[in-house]
Amino acid sequence: MKRDHGGDLDVARARFGGDDWIDLSTGINRNPWPVPSLSAQSWTALPGLEAESRLIQEAASWFGCPPDHVLPMAGATAAIQALPRLDRPGRAAILWPSYNEHGASLAAAGWQVTRLADPHQMQGADLAVVVNPNNPDGREWPPEALARLAAKVGRLIVDESFADPRPDLSLARAIPDNAVILRSFGKFWGLAGLRLGFALARPETLDALRQIAGPWSVSGPALEIGALAMADRAFADETIVYHSEAGLWLDIQASRAGWDCVGGTHLFRLYATPDAGAAQDRLARARIWSRRFPWSGRWLRLGIPGSREERDRVADALRG
Repeated sequence: MKRDHGGDLDVARARFGGDDWIDLSTGINRNPWPVPSLSAQSWTALPGLEAESRLIQEAASWFGCPPDHVLPMAGATAAIQALPRLDRPGRAAILWPSYNEHGASLAAAGWQVTRLADPHQMQGADLAVVVNPNNPDGREWPPEALARLAAKVGRLIVDESFADPRPDLSLARAIPDNAVILRSFGKFWGLAGLRLGFALARPETLDALRQIAGPWSVSGPALEIGALAMADRAFADETIVYHSEAGLWLDIQASRAGWDCVGGTHLFRLYATPDAGAAQDRLARARIWSRRFPWSGRWLRLGIPGSREERDRVADALRG
């Protein structure tokens, strides 16, 4: 199964030239949490249990679940690659369209993968994957509906990588016994290069995932930065407010350009354009990179500009 992603800025530079690019292809917060100086120990010593415990406590408080339901991992992608190994391969159902790493990782591990458009069609699957809110179209499912789905499948994986601004959507406060919830750190906090994420599940499930991940799977700097950032609730509140307002602004600019808003989240918006290739090229000539999808000739996804200067450049490009 083909893997395609945003963040391929090298492709844009090679094709269009220039250096001062605004990368809106990923949905990563462009106003990242400001990283302070770190302790020397985080760089020089193997990651320790005390640092991991501190991160787990802050993460559990942020997610609203018990600490023993939290396992830090080297990005949500590390969990996506490990999860197919928890069970014997069988029939996996993925709500589609969705983040393509789930299907690719399951297929590589021998699972029979089916793409479905409706959660009600997933009943009876050995494993079901739902991204909530969904990437790329922002569809949402209430946690009560996902809890009911969990009772009808062998294992339920809920990818909440874009759920930080929407705690009302999270299943973390009442995790079903057969569910695993994935949370990304890099997107909301804007530090994707740190490679930090979390699996949330019952302790026995996390024990199995920890065995697959191996020792020291999360770096010392990631443990320290993650704990400090997730304790900064003022930054989180400001981030949610900014992206709420900037997302509405971006929808207005896109509408004036003749694009229809399909959906999105606080961190990205999805538009139906007359021609996604032409729309991407139009923005790229202004050195603004966007996300296309190989299975759609019309859909174009844009992250949220991070400053007044970036917003002005986006508005100018859409008017042009």
